[in-house]
Amino acid sequence: MSSNTASKSISLLDLKAQYSQIQDEVEKAVIDVLRSGWYVLGPNVQAFEKEAAEFLNTKHAIGCANGSDALYIALLALDIKPEDEVIVPAFTYVATAEAVTQLGAKPVFADIDLETFNIDPQDIEKKITDKTKAIIIVHLYGQACDMDAIMALAKKHKLKVIEDTAQAFGTTYSSHFLKTQELDPSSRLANPETAQLTDASMSMLKDERNAGIGQGSRFSAGCIGDIGTYSFYPTKNMSCAGDGGMMTTNSDELEKRLRKIRAHGSSKRYYHDELGVNSRLDELQAAILRIKLKYIASWNNRRAELAKFYNDAFVKLDHKDFSLEIPKVIEGSSHIYHQYSIRVKSKTNKTDRETRDALKDALKEKSIATEIYYPLSLHEQEIYKSLNYKASDLPASVEATETVLCLPIYPELENDDIQTVIDAVRDLRI
Repeated sequence: MSSNTASKSISLLDLKAQYSQIQDEVEKAVIDVLRSGWYVLGPNVQAFEKEAAEFLNTKHAIGCANGSDALYIALLALDIKPEDEVIVPAFTYVATAEAVTQLGAKPVFADIDLETFNIDPQDIEKKITDKTKAIIIVHLYGQACDMDAIMALAKKHKLKVIEDTAQAFGTTYSSHFLKTQELDPSSRLANPETAQLTDASMSMLKDERNAGIGQGSRFSAGCIGDIGTYSFYPTKNMSCAGDGGMMTTNSDELEKRLRKIRAHGSSKRYYHDELGVNSRLDELQAAILRIKLKYIASWNNRRAELAKFYNDAFVKLDHKDFSLEIPKVIEGSSHIYHQYSIRVKSKTNKTDRETRDALKDALKEKSIATEIYYPLSLHEQEIYKSLNYKASDLPASVEATETVLCLPIYPELENDDIQTVIDAVRDLRI
């Protein structure tokens, strides 16, 4: 057994390590905000919205209080009504479906592709009825969904598309479908290759072209459907120091609606045009996000480097008790590895879930943190029992809950840390 396996403690995420890199910048920015006396929807929010839109190569970015609010506001802006149906993946965090339920609409659960953990376009089409008004897709773990297939379905059935991009800030997707569509000439999407980009995003796109990723026009995840939503919760790959969120769109009309709805339905103080919410991004969080935006491309690249260490080791692993399935990256998508998610399959008389859980417990004993995202599919959750799903209705989602295990991955990890995890997995007897 490797000697460093026994002595090295590996956390799932270390926010202090990231903070130490940018401490001076962050603390100066925070003090500047505090001294300014302007704490909500001020110059830092405006600047962050502009800079984020440029980085993502989208026309509009609108800050809000958190990612859950972003989903709810997006549904309001798309005029989703009570009794409408909205298709969502069954394997994701509850916030995706919760926003639909809060609006009085009905979430309809679609299954996932087990190789990518993302929503299965074929199952989406099976779930479409005359009540279906929208699809919420989730770019889970940091990889884009099959957006060409999804956007083709949306066009065919005249459905709106919301992209939940909480785990995929900076992921890009090479779209053949969108390359052939009629686009608003004023949209940044109309000419994605020549639109003004920040140095960081241009570098990221250049790296991907050199790597030969995709052959279509490249778009940022969250900037392909009608509205993209983002969470900046501290554990996200792009995060602030508390709650924060954002919405993106290439529609001028939707941008106006989103801005009104986030501020009590008002575009002019004390004049309210429609029902809205109170969901404002504060200046402190925006100031921190502006700093992190300068680093996010390099941080995402580092995540991919660490994932390659895992992949190279695990693809050759021949363990007597279990096999591991490493993340698959679909053609056309980058992967920023917000999570590094493996699937654990038993080679013994134990079930897959028992083997996965035993692996998790054994790694914990070696001071290596892991997490199960997610242990229960949404269609099995108590809150959705009234929808009368059976577990077997969405078999891939259920299998994911039984086999997925997320290993430590964040930019500040050293190569030796990844080797520590690899050695521990290789040497385990469960």
